[in-house]
Amino acid sequence: MPDAATLQSLAQKLRRHSLVSTAEAGSGHPTTCMSMADLMAVLFFDEMRFDPRNPQARNADTFVLSKGHAAPILWASLKEAGAISEDLLTLRRIDSPLEGHPTPLSPWVKVATGSLGQGLSAAVGMAIGRRLDGIPARIYCLLGDGEMAEGSVWEAAQMASFNKLDNLCAIIDMNALGQSGPTMLQHNLDSYLAKFVAFDWHAIGVDGHNVDEIRKAFEKARATKGRPTAIVARTFKGRGVSFLEAKPNWHGKPLKKGDELQKALAEVGDPKVGVSVAPRTVEAPARPRKEFSLEDPALAPAYQAGQEVATREAYGAALVKLGKVSSDVVVLDAEVKNSTFAEKFKDAFPDRFVECYIAEQNMAGAALGLATEGKIAFASTFACFLSRAFDQIRMAGYSRPKHLIFAGSHVGVSIGEDGPSQMGLEDLAMFRTVFGSTVFYPSDAVSAERLTALAAKTEGIVYVRTSRPKTKVLYPNTETFTAGGSKVLRSSAKDSATVVAAGVTVYEALKAADQLAKEGVAIRVIDLYSVKPLDEATLRKAAAETKKLITVEDHAPAGGLGEAVAALGLSPRMLAVRKIPRSGKPDELLRFAEIDSQAIAAEVTK
Repeated sequence: MPDAATLQSLAQKLRRHSLVSTAEAGSGHPTTCMSMADLMAVLFFDEMRFDPRNPQARNADTFVLSKGHAAPILWASLKEAGAISEDLLTLRRIDSPLEGHPTPLSPWVKVATGSLGQGLSAAVGMAIGRRLDGIPARIYCLLGDGEMAEGSVWEAAQMASFNKLDNLCAIIDMNALGQSGPTMLQHNLDSYLAKFVAFDWHAIGVDGHNVDEIRKAFEKARATKGRPTAIVARTFKGRGVSFLEAKPNWHGKPLKKGDELQKALAEVGDPKVGVSVAPRTVEAPARPRKEFSLEDPALAPAYQAGQEVATREAYGAALVKLGKVSSDVVVLDAEVKNSTFAEKFKDAFPDRFVECYIAEQNMAGAALGLATEGKIAFASTFACFLSRAFDQIRMAGYSRPKHLIFAGSHVGVSIGEDGPSQMGLEDLAMFRTVFGSTVFYPSDAVSAERLTALAAKTEGIVYVRTSRPKTKVLYPNTETFTAGGSKVLRSSAKDSATVVAAGVTVYEALKAADQLAKEGVAIRVIDLYSVKPLDEATLRKAAAETKKLITVEDHAPAGGLGEAVAALGLSPRMLAVRKIPRSGKPDELLRFAEIDSQAIAAEVTK
């Protein structure tokens, strides 16, 4: 192990790298890197057990940089550890994985950070994932004191202590300066410690520039059982350079190449010290992963034609079946499990169910953390409440998880009497914007089960939109569904219009078709269960053959089903929820919003 003097020299070297790389890039945050240099030196070269040759090793400690703007010192630490070969002077270049904030373009980055207040939630998910697999490796999350004002940090802190995550260590770089002024608590160490103690963490205060104190704190953290540890480090922004240290108005400002940079480098020095990090991992049980097939009979639905079942209930049934065929399936819920029907999975597999309580931002972040651990993570709540977690969902898209599924129930005005505060009317728009996302909107129990299973096999972020009302089973249990598919439910050579629907409006479209048939008018009805990607071929064919295209959705017009179809260059007439809804019975509200069968029939005959 390196001695204290070597670690101190390494910290200076990391400061030097941060100054030089940001000056070369002409942008970046060198002063926030300088405050945490001593913490990083001890972490990477003394405390963490990892293999610099293998970023995918799961029996190794993992680091999450929540204060993502300090990316330059992360790259510098990885470079000095022998984990990356990239030239640090390529920082922020378009051809370099060394981005301005960490992203998985570098295999050492598990989650994209930079939108503050999110790293600890992901770390909580990772720690739970390690515990599920019996892997004793630890998770370290370094946060800035500015982001401690974010509520999501304390959601994560509460969940970590509730779950007794003694494999989790948070490090707070308390440098007292934010972007535009002092942080809320500045250097009030006792206040931070008291808060963590109140959240039932083991809390340790240290001088963040004293490597001996830092080392001892990590030793105590590693020895602590039954609760997570927070190390609050009192530091100074711009540490080591007199005209930067503790000075305001330097946030996000690189030094100018030339005299300004050289003056700073002269104060930092040019340590020639190097430390070779030998591979150090922990003992972990072998855990072969078992793939499952969508053709597995255990996943087959078992409904009767015409049986009335809510798609949210079928979602819960599908989770249980998935849990039986894959031990990687983990379900999180935001304390509405008896409404989302995630409680079915909890009853069957309590060890793989994570109750996140009413903290949707943290649920989204923790689900992402579990996904990085190889889990097939399902996170469910009312669709409207996912909107408060949209920043976490957006960042999850940049994290490129292999499997991360969100399920939103209680969508649209069809929920009925609870009124607009509980109605998901923006969720399709939200999830359609996420890079690489897939969006499913089942109409009946069979499609809900099949699409939930398909979501577990679909890479990236998947959204499953489920409804509150019971709907009749439309499809045989053997029916198959695909991403980018649709189902043509009514069709004839005489169709005068095509109605494209999903979820509850499929039934309204079918009612309209029956009404119009009595008047001698034939229409085509398409169940567009895959909202992203779309079944472009079927939609174009219908538009060409019937000339008139109508979309109808239990969603706001902006960003929903209609606009998805219009984005193909088609010109549908869009029926959507255009008025602020109110409490009422589902049928009344569908009529009020003008998305019921009467409104569809009227639009066809216009």
